[in-house]
Amino acid sequence: MIPLSWYLILSAALFSIGLFGVLSRRNAVAILLGIELMLNAVNINLVSFWRYGDVSMMAGQVFAIIVFAVAASEVAVGLALVISVYRSRNTVIADEIDLMKW
Repeated sequence: MIPLSWYLILSAALFSIGLFGVLSRRNAVAILLGIELMLNAVNINLVSFWRYGDVSMMAGQVFAIIVFAVAASEVAVGLALVISVYRSRNTVIADEIDLMKW
């Protein structure tokens, strides 16, 4: 049986890679990809704590399904915004998207 600490280390590494991707990338699609990696790290944490905790309670799996739904809606809305900005500005570089500035 794999110990809980291995799952937590995997989750922390995946979250760190996602955070690095969000903070270091300029492309809006790559930033969305980093956010997805962080959400998957949260799912690994939720399911692993459910597995090593009280298995009769389904709270970890329910929360993981909710996170999946939020991630899917985030991708749909995020990509729609990126496509809309690309059509108006012809760029997806996050530094050059200044629609809210005067």
